[in-house]
Amino acid sequence: MTSHVKNTLVTTAAIAGALAATTLFNTTTVKADTTSSAPVTTTTSATKDTAIASAQAKVNSASAAVVSAQAAYGSASTAASDAAAKTAAASASAAATSSAVANAQAAADAAATAKSTADANLAKAQATAAETSRAQSVTSAAVVSAQSAVASASAKASDADSAVASAVASAFAKASDADSAVASAEAGQTVTANLMRSDDPTKQSAAAGFFAKQVTIKQDGSDYLITLTLSSGNGFIKSMTLNGEQPTTTTANGDTGTYTYKVSAAVLAKGSATLAFALQTPMGAMNQTALLDIDTTIFNGLLADKSDADAALTSAQAALSTAKTKAAKVAQVASSAASAATAAATVASDAAVVATSAATNLTSAQAANSTAQAALTSAQAAQSAADATLATAKSNLDSANAALTSAQAELKSAQNIVVVTPASSASSSASSATSSATNSASSAASSASSTDSSAASSASSTASSAGSAASSATNSAASAATATSNVASSALTTTVTSAVVATPATTKKATSSTPASSTTAKTLPQTGNENQSALVALGLAILTLGIYPMMKRKHA
Repeated sequence: MTSHVKNTLVTTAAIAGALAATTLFNTTTVKADTTSSAPVTTTTSATKDTAIASAQAKVNSASAAVVSAQAAYGSASTAASDAAAKTAAASASAAATSSAVANAQAAADAAATAKSTADANLAKAQATAAETSRAQSVTSAAVVSAQSAVASASAKASDADSAVASAVASAFAKASDADSAVASAEAGQTVTANLMRSDDPTKQSAAAGFFAKQVTIKQDGSDYLITLTLSSGNGFIKSMTLNGEQPTTTTANGDTGTYTYKVSAAVLAKGSATLAFALQTPMGAMNQTALLDIDTTIFNGLLADKSDADAALTSAQAALSTAKTKAAKVAQVASSAASAATAAATVASDAAVVATSAATNLTSAQAANSTAQAALTSAQAAQSAADATLATAKSNLDSANAALTSAQAELKSAQNIVVVTPASSASSSASSATSSATNSASSAASSASSTDSSAASSASSTASSAGSAASSATNSAASAATATSNVASSALTTTVTSAVVATPATTKKATSSTPASSTTAKTLPQTGNENQSALVALGLAILTLGIYPMMKRKHA
């Protein structure tokens, strides 16, 4: 066989092997798993990259949203905390102002009570002052009346004195002897007097024989002087009293003597007086009493009127003294009552000022409390708004975290997609390699037919290189076909599992019954054609027959 024919055969064998390999890689046989009906999901590298980029963009966007939501949540949390602090402060202020209102109310009530008490005391003091003033007026009137009574009684007494004097003068005038009347008027009026027993006024006393029957009565101012004349036995008399009074004057003339006593008009009006005397007789000392019975008919009852007038005057004077004393006491009480009323008025005035001040303080405290309550209400509203904002921010943060988790899961799913090169692509690559090798072999064969053995050797070497290339392509295609077959076989029983990436704090895994990627998927044909296995074996045999001579020639 010539070199040209051999080269031609080698080239033909190489072409045939390439065609067989092409047929092998253009047809992928996957035996269906009779125990599973799950589809096989495949995608290209570009599609997977697109899915990963899209998922990564979503992760980035979700991460940014989480950061923004966290910032908003932090701001809302700070605002809520500030609002809570302001609410607490406002509450404390409201409590303080409420306490101030209570204190002011208590002070106002106490001041009002004190004012009412002071007013009542003032009214009572004023009533007492008015009453004492009226009493003072009454006592003053009583004093005036008593003074009038005294004046009237004094006038009556004076009139009685005048009447007595007039009666005496009249009696003197009636005397038959004018000279005797004059003498009697100067010396006094002489009246009859008898000494009667003190134990029996109807019987004459034993001492009557020693005294003259006449006594002399002479006016001495408002009183009267009675002179008794002892006609004998004066030497036996040691002392002698009239109504218990010692004599104003005495005279002794041997066994005779005179004794003068001062008596009141009442004594003369009564007409009797007790005469007591101590005697020193030869039989021994003895004490005697007798009644001096005086004839007062000469006065015609005027002495009794004078006595009554004097008594009335004395009574009027006593009433005047009593009225003056009472009036003085009443005046003192009235003065004290007036002072008390003045003091009560001062207390009431001070209490009114305190009550007014307390009422003003109460109004101010109530206004402050109203302001504090309004501030508290506003703070509570602000706190509610801040809490609502915080809740919204929390919800947004939760949503952003959920979106981030979803995006991370999608990214993880995209990253977990298995890229399976389709059989048609591998066959195309192998066909290209075989075509290239065929073209090279053809060229080498052509060159060999026109050149010498050196050229043929070069063509053979070239063909050998082409065969190596074809063999390499065949091996690559076979590996790809095997991987595709394995992936397809695995896809029949198990679906693609994508891990879901959660937030940094939590990692979740979920298994989906559908492919995680939304990229274009292609289901490998599952024909189960057993005749294609023979074709593959034939192509490999032809390829071997074509390559082996070239390798043998190369080493020859």
